[in-house]
Amino acid sequence: MRVEIVGVPMDLGASRRGVDMGPSAVRYARLHDRLQALGISDVIDHGNLYVPVRESVESTDRQAHFFDIIEEVCGRLAGVVERIARAGGLPIVLGGDHSIAIGTLRGLRRVYEKPPGLIWIDAHADINSPESSRTGNVHGMPLWFALEQGSALPEHTVQIALRDVDAAEKRILRERGVRTFTMSDVDRFGMARIMEEALRIASADHRPMHISFDLDAIDPSEAPGTGTPVKGGLSYREAHLAMEMLAESGRLGSIEMVEVNPILDRQNQTAMLTVGLICSALGKSIL
Repeated sequence: MRVEIVGVPMDLGASRRGVDMGPSAVRYARLHDRLQALGISDVIDHGNLYVPVRESVESTDRQAHFFDIIEEVCGRLAGVVERIARAGGLPIVLGGDHSIAIGTLRGLRRVYEKPPGLIWIDAHADINSPESSRTGNVHGMPLWFALEQGSALPEHTVQIALRDVDAAEKRILRERGVRTFTMSDVDRFGMARIMEEALRIASADHRPMHISFDLDAIDPSEAPGTGTPVKGGLSYREAHLAMEMLAESGRLGSIEMVEVNPILDRQNQTAMLTVGLICSALGKSIL
């Protein structure tokens, strides 16, 4: 296996600052060393894409702040992800805020005959349109853009760990037909049963799967370093079990980890958890 890492220090899609330092925090948590300890000898880090700092640019779109710049960065990210996947590598994309998923999914779509199955683990649905968004923050819109652009298909998209969903998003989710599992579902059915169903939906027709993991899906007691924390999230073990089951499926083709904010973290706890989750997705097991 060849693993290729790219960082996207994007914070233009969010209102709270600091998430642009997420890729550095994850690397500082020894991502490269931990991957090699798994026996992955071929690890390539492409560094970070250039993202303008907020103070150097202006937002001209009131409904989707900084969208023209986010779109340009996502275009470059799509090209990097496409090259990695087309050459047989497994892309690991480090955010940055969740707006970068627009670029990741676009790049994957160019490589595969069909859009990849998508497992989206997040406290938030991120499916607002520019018209429905109350904030104009693009990190609350990437799934809407991915579905609009054909980078993801609703019938092969699964959301897990939802617990903070706007009224407009509830309507959009119903209209699009995206399968969702809230934290109430996790409590009621357990993560193992939910992941079995998620894997069935996302990997249908033998398609590769992409995991887009927002660290705010995990309870803030375990992942304090994120910009939009919501109490009552996934436990440490529930998060790892999801990633372990992805590894066991043999269909995981790409990984995206977003919304790590070291300014809000405690001793890089959230970045270290992120590294552990990536390792679980790539085959690290208890025995």
